[in-house]
Amino acid sequence: MDNLQCVVISPQFCVSNQVKLSVVKKPIAVTDGNFVVTDDKGNIKLKVEEKLLSIHGRHILLDFDENNPPIVTIKKKILSAHKRWQVFKGDSADLLFSAKKSSIIQFRTELDVFSASNHEESCWDFKVIGSWFERSCVIYNKDSAPIAHMHKKHTIGSTLLGKDTFDVNVYPNVDYAFIVALVVILYEINQDKDD
Repeated sequence: MDNLQCVVISPQFCVSNQVKLSVVKKPIAVTDGNFVVTDDKGNIKLKVEEKLLSIHGRHILLDFDENNPPIVTIKKKILSAHKRWQVFKGDSADLLFSAKKSSIIQFRTELDVFSASNHEESCWDFKVIGSWFERSCVIYNKDSAPIAHMHKKHTIGSTLLGKDTFDVNVYPNVDYAFIVALVVILYEINQDKDD
C-alpha cells in the first residue's frame, strides 16, 4: 500500500515502514498475558490477556504499559456456526470489526473480516487466507492487495517450552494492532474444537 493508511483500530499503530513482529503464544499459565508481541529488536509492543473466567472467549489487547486502558476487547460470539469473533474499542460496546470462518467446512484456512459499518456483510472488508496446518497466512484488504503475512517460527526453544511463535510482517501504513487482533482470532478459531 502506498501512502494510504489502513486504519482499523487506531492511526497510532500505523507506521511508514514495514513492521516485523513476533507473536508468542505462551503455554497455559496461572496468570493472564498469554500472547506477547515484540518487535524485531525484542521490545514488547503489545500483550494479550485472556480472561479465563469469562463465560465465552474474551481477550484484552494492551500496549506495553499495562497501566494504560485496553486497546480492544476481543470476544467470541456464542452459538456462531462460523465461529464469529467480535472486536470492540477498549472495554466498551463500540464494535470495530468482526471476523468469521468463510464457510463451516474448510479445506484451507479462510476468514472473512467485516468493519462495523458493513452492516449487510455482502462483501468482506479484509480476508485471511492460508494454511493453519502450516501456520501460514496472508491478510488482504478489500482490493485483494496483501497487507500482512504470518508464518510459524520454528525454534528449538519454542518446541521445548511448548510455545507457538509467529513471525508477522505488517506492510507500511497498516494498523499493526488490527493485524495482531486477527492473528489472535485465527489462533483461537483453530484451537476451538467445541463448535
